[in-house]
Amino acid sequence: MKLKVCGMKFNTTEVAKLRPEYLGFIFYTNSQRNFEDIIPKLPDEIKKVGVFVDEKVEVIVAKIEKHKLDAIQLHGHESPDTCRLLKSTKKEIIKVFSIKDEFDFSVLNEYEDVCDYFLFDTKGKLPGGNGYTFNWDILNNYSSHKPYFLSGGIGLEETEKIKAFRKSKASNHCYALDVNSKFEIEAGLKNIEELEKFKHEFQH
Repeated sequence: MKLKVCGMKFNTTEVAKLRPEYLGFIFYTNSQRNFEDIIPKLPDEIKKVGVFVDEKVEVIVAKIEKHKLDAIQLHGHESPDTCRLLKSTKKEIIKVFSIKDEFDFSVLNEYEDVCDYFLFDTKGKLPGGNGYTFNWDILNNYSSHKPYFLSGGIGLEETEKIKAFRKSKASNHCYALDVNSKFEIEAGLKNIEELEKFKHEFQH
């Protein structure tokens, strides 16, 4: 499983030294982690993900060009048509779906051909960064073959839960873990020591 650290804002260069496969930058003005700076030079193997919530396509395209983004994460109510338009940018498209106690996987069908990955997050008051996990057993009913990111309240205390999850049917198509708020000193400032420990734990 790969690792994505999302909600980058203040100590991006230090986090990049841990070599996660993805770093996420949130371009959403209502977020405490809204990124308004310039992304520092990163190692080539780290993919830069721009996170958007119901944003206009032209704004997203402008951010792709400005920040040389490698992937687009759509965290709102974006339609399959919006995903199709953005797919023409040749960037990876990650479409987010929020889960609480149950989920109708048939809603994924119309997104199958217009995105590269799904991302399952915890349904909460905010579009993301709510800080708690959903019931991963729901993913045993996952009917697609598309790889997905697992997100929502993942921290060091979930290490054993992740190990158990990796042995379940639900994890067959889990491509990456996405972490954010559980590894923060404050919004956008990551705890390097805890991230390093987590990366070592789950990748060994």
